[in-house]
Amino acid sequence: MSTRQIRLSGAGGQGLVLAGIILAEAAMRAGYNVAVAQSYGPEARLGASRAEVIISTEKIAYPQVDKPDVLLCLSQEAFDKYLVGLGEEALVLVDSSQVLISTNHRKPKIIALPLQRAAMEQVGSKLVTNVVALGALNALAGIVSWEHLATAVAARTPSKYRDQNLKALDVGRALASGASLA
Repeated sequence: MSTRQIRLSGAGGQGLVLAGIILAEAAMRAGYNVAVAQSYGPEARLGASRAEVIISTEKIAYPQVDKPDVLLCLSQEAFDKYLVGLGEEALVLVDSSQVLISTNHRKPKIIALPLQRAAMEQVGSKLVTNVVALGALNALAGIVSWEHLATAVAARTPSKYRDQNLKALDVGRALASGASLA
């Protein structure tokens, strides 16, 4: 890897900023250079939200994602907004329980997984959908090592929710193992 540009997008309240911070911390633990940026819509909850992470073996000259290699969409609004302009080789992960993929959106590599449903059914809370998504995204894109990602999840979650979040990471990883293009 020389440089990876990752955009995590969805609605406010879905934990995307935390997911971006966790991913950035995992990459820093692995010795990469990292830049992180967040953006919120005007509403605190349910408005547009995104976190962008650039991970590189080189110095990062421009700390904004301009053409993502990896895109996560946890809402329909995010999918409709950020799918435009992606390259042919970009990997897109969407939450199939939140995003409907129309036939005119077949350009990039799109993988649809039931992220929120898996969080609720296998972990017991939709609040960990962001970590389920991180586990799936990392399994699909090979962004950082599992050890570094698990360490960052443990470091960034309160102790009373640590086990739940580590389980969510594993659920996402397992969910991605059976993934195919949408």
